[in-house]
Amino acid sequence: MAAFPAPASGVVSTDQLVLRAAVSAFLGRYRGQTRVHTESDLRVFLCWCTDHDLDPLAAAQADVERYVRWLQDVRRYQPSTVSRRLSVVVKFYRVCVIDAILDHSPADYVRRPTVPAEPPTLGLGHLQFEALITTGRLSTNPNDFALVTLLGLLGLRIFEACGASIVDLGEEHGHRVLRVRGKGGKVVLVPLPPAVARAIDRAVDDRTSGPILRNTLGVRMDRHAATRRLKHLAATAGIRMPRMHPHMLRHTFVTTMLDAREPA
Repeated sequence: MAAFPAPASGVVSTDQLVLRAAVSAFLGRYRGQTRVHTESDLRVFLCWCTDHDLDPLAAAQADVERYVRWLQDVRRYQPSTVSRRLSVVVKFYRVCVIDAILDHSPADYVRRPTVPAEPPTLGLGHLQFEALITTGRLSTNPNDFALVTLLGLLGLRIFEACGASIVDLGEEHGHRVLRVRGKGGKVVLVPLPPAVARAIDRAVDDRTSGPILRNTLGVRMDRHAATRRLKHLAATAGIRMPRMHPHMLRHTFVTTMLDAREPA
């Protein structure tokens, strides 16, 4: 199981087999990107348990509280991140109780950090987005232009843009399209405006397989790398935003309905 750290000795005990079965049963309740993110958050807790010589199925409430303090004081995560990762641990233990692996959950009464209310997500203004897409087009990294157009002109979610591959490109009724895998594994064909098609062609170059968007190491770009690129582009374009993140471009697309031909 990918979420479970391998034992140093290479020998899997009975307790570890039970834990692996519990993790598998828990993750089996999720699909798509939800499963990916849930597995990632659970892995942090399981690795913490391994580092502290703690069997997750023998943990007490005090142990889960120590984990929360570690997230806050050592890793210095924001309250929203701590709350999300604790939520995954709570759900994991509840599934263990449902599946009769545990009699009770050690996480049910662990206090969650207070998460301050966040203002609603706002998109970029027309001039800001035009500056961003111009900066992306002039960037020496062709992935920048493709990233901005996929998010801002096509309205894709960040996981949809990063998950797009060259084999997903095609043609329907004379129009270039991109096969997009959305939430819940739903697949749709999205027509490509000329500006987006040109940006994709630049990023793909002469490749015939692999991801459309690549990071600086030449492998598939993930949401973290995408966020870093967008922050860099925004700074280069002189856009002053308190918190630049990929969803702002989707919000820009949805709220302003920019014509793809205007900025490009």
